[in-house]
Amino acid sequence: MGEIGRLLTAMVTPFDSNGEVDYVQAKILANALIVSGSDGLVVAGTTGEAPTLSHEEKLRLFSEVKLAVGDKAAVIAGTSNYNTAESIEFTREAEAIGVDGALLTVPYYNKPTQEGLYQHFKSIAESTALSCIVYNVPSRTVTDMTAETTIRLSHISNIIGVKEASGNMEQIAHIIGGTDNEFRVWSGNDSDTFLVMSMGGFGVISVASHIVGIQIKNMMNNIVASKLTSAAKEHIRLMDMFTGLFVISNPMPVKYAVNMAGISVGESRLPLLPLDNKTEVFVKDLIGSYSVDLTA
Repeated sequence: MGEIGRLLTAMVTPFDSNGEVDYVQAKILANALIVSGSDGLVVAGTTGEAPTLSHEEKLRLFSEVKLAVGDKAAVIAGTSNYNTAESIEFTREAEAIGVDGALLTVPYYNKPTQEGLYQHFKSIAESTALSCIVYNVPSRTVTDMTAETTIRLSHISNIIGVKEASGNMEQIAHIIGGTDNEFRVWSGNDSDTFLVMSMGGFGVISVASHIVGIQIKNMMNNIVASKLTSAAKEHIRLMDMFTGLFVISNPMPVKYAVNMAGISVGESRLPLLPLDNKTEVFVKDLIGSYSVDLTA
């Protein structure tokens, strides 16, 4: 298994003026994110508007982004949904393309039990040689995967970590304390990264790294070096960015911000909309108050 890295960006999906996936801009963005601090990219996740992408669009995105970045960064493909059999097949297709890993999200809508979650992720992981990261995001899926279930999953050899976006620090601490050092806990919320890493977590799968990736990386490096006072100051300084990009549903604000930074990613697909005037002013002011690391 290749190195996945501490700072992964949940990459937005660029669309052109006709609402079609812009693969050229996706490759430009992918390389720009690496230059601005990212160790890897999550493609076709929530931030990438996966629910509005077709099967074929996702596969081509995986292929184009991996071709663009090569060995410079890991490409993690969002391959799961609420259908275990479909998730297995799609993960195998992504593996054949050559991605480095798969992000497997807690199934939404059908509300499985904890045993159902375990069997779902176990079945997908055992069907592939890819490194798998499970993803707990109860604000989106309703179902909260417990620490006990995550710890059980950590014993499956190619489930290498979890993206934890519950915001429940007690739960995250239990996971960190109950798994071995090779199992990685990535924060699923930028605003939680300092706390998660200070408890022994590995890194973050970030949205804000589209804009302030180098600054986030510096904060993380301070934590790893046990310079917690310096890291805390950076965390506090960046907090307005971490929270402001979620003033309305992700990824609408961050797509606007990336466009501001000079990389054209277009607007979101319905049912997401362009920013309203009030939010547009807010995001402009937010981005204007920080140094932007992303450059075209």
